[in-house]
Amino acid sequence: MVRNNRITNNIRRLRFENGEMSQQELANRAECTRQTIIAIEAGKYVPSLSLAFKLSRVFGTNVEDVFKYDE
Repeated sequence: MVRNNRITNNIRRLRFENGEMSQQELANRAECTRQTIIAIEAGKYVPSLSLAFKLSRVFGTNVEDVFKYDE
């Protein structure tokens, strides 16, 4: 598990903006586990690049709209 406070995400907001999608539904659509979604939302885990792209595609948006890197 990687902890990096410089990367934040909008997954929780995006889930609710997309029909109040559950963590399990997002996990199923992104082909990962619900525990992974929980950890990402909490900022305790930074996803791989491929998972970041999968998550952004589930929401129909860019990776930069899902994740933010604070320099």
